[in-house]
Amino acid sequence: MDNKKYRFNHIGIPTTRKLKNEKYLPDLDIYVSGYEENEFNVEWMRYGKQCKAPDIVKRLPHVAFEVDDIFEAIKGHEVIIEPNAPSDGVIVAFILVNEAPIELMQWVCERS
Repeated sequence: MDNKKYRFNHIGIPTTRKLKNEKYLPDLDIYVSGYEENEFNVEWMRYGKQCKAPDIVKRLPHVAFEVDDIFEAIKGHEVIIEPNAPSDGVIVAFILVNEAPIELMQWVCERS
């Protein structure tokens, strides 16, 4: 197993509280906050009523890892959210590993 192909990016924690500086992602009906505001790479996620994310993603925290090729990285795993682009410059997918959601991220442009 090659653990070096997965680079830690953040941990996502579901919340039901409205938090300061939330950013709304209307296509997903998700409010996100904290990702660029704390030194711990923690992102809080509040899900709207129309959000189609699987219940397990809405209930459990997830860890996100950067990968070079998201389509290669999801091979052989149970994909619970297909690759998609929630923000400019990044493709994400969620897989299920031992009943826990894991987010995989592929940057498709240079980050500043």
